[in-house]
Amino acid sequence: MKEVIVTAPHAYEIREVPIPVLTSEYEVLVKMKAAGVCGSDHHIYHGKNPNTIYPRIPGHENAGIVEKVGSRVSKVKVGDHVVADLLITCGICYQCRIGRKNVCETVKVRGSSADGGFREYLSVPEDDLYIVPNHIPFKDAALVEPYAIGAHCTGRGKVVKDDIVFILGTGTIGSIILQTCKNIGCTVICCDRVEETLERAKKYGADFIINNAKENVIERVREITAGKGATVAFDSACFPGSLTSLFEKGLIRNAGRIVSLGFSTENESISQAMLDIRELDLIGSRMSCYQFQPVIDKMANNGFNLDGIATTFINFNEIDRMFDYMDHPDPKVKKMVLLFD
Repeated sequence: MKEVIVTAPHAYEIREVPIPVLTSEYEVLVKMKAAGVCGSDHHIYHGKNPNTIYPRIPGHENAGIVEKVGSRVSKVKVGDHVVADLLITCGICYQCRIGRKNVCETVKVRGSSADGGFREYLSVPEDDLYIVPNHIPFKDAALVEPYAIGAHCTGRGKVVKDDIVFILGTGTIGSIILQTCKNIGCTVICCDRVEETLERAKKYGADFIINNAKENVIERVREITAGKGATVAFDSACFPGSLTSLFEKGLIRNAGRIVSLGFSTENESISQAMLDIRELDLIGSRMSCYQFQPVIDKMANNGFNLDGIATTFINFNEIDRMFDYMDHPDPKVKKMVLLFD
């Protein structure tokens, strides 16, 4: 089979290697059919993901078909369409015991600290697989993981119907958070500096859009919220300073919540007073936890608008194109999905 391995920042190889041999009676061999390309895969290639150990096979948004099962596998069978969870956890630490396995004390992530799905076959323990109804195309099944992020971070933010939500950055994850919040029934304000991205947000149900390259964000939020501010804000832009910007007075009202999703290692300029005077909640959110099945169920019932979330489909045999887009970003290429023969 072929696999793609990032050997060091800005360096990759396409290798011919043996198809994995099942090493456990509970293991499953998955023939890959689609793999989403996440922003973190860009960061791995560019050397900007602090959790990556090289060399590494990227890819954590993995969908495929069961090719072979171990002798004691009972949850899936040959021919099942499946997606693979990205988390590899211990199951016994404090975090795992309280339902927070995404921050297990020994967590490994497929595609970052363990090898992922940018290869033609992937071996996975049966407990890490979820069956996807056959009517969901593989190219859509590869989006289960990012939609699980939307479900997880809105849960972390305790989003409810009455919330007025502010989303900074309406790329792929921002658009997914938007759809998740609209499914809950919230009023949603989307903020970005790319007009095309904001127009797409309107298609996904944004109640208000703000172009922060042209408009005063605080003034617009005050206008929309009768001077009170939003009740919860999500930082899905994740650039140095983006988190601090959400603490600016007028954006979030007293007792509001701010949810951070990024891995920027730059220091932010947040003081105790900025947090405590208004008694704000600053909430970290990483990946997802126990959200794959709810997302699959909702996706199976057309609960999301998947149109335009993935913008660019690339055959795995032409994966050089993916790296070319990483080296030479195109604003029209918002999210790539690799397709396997």
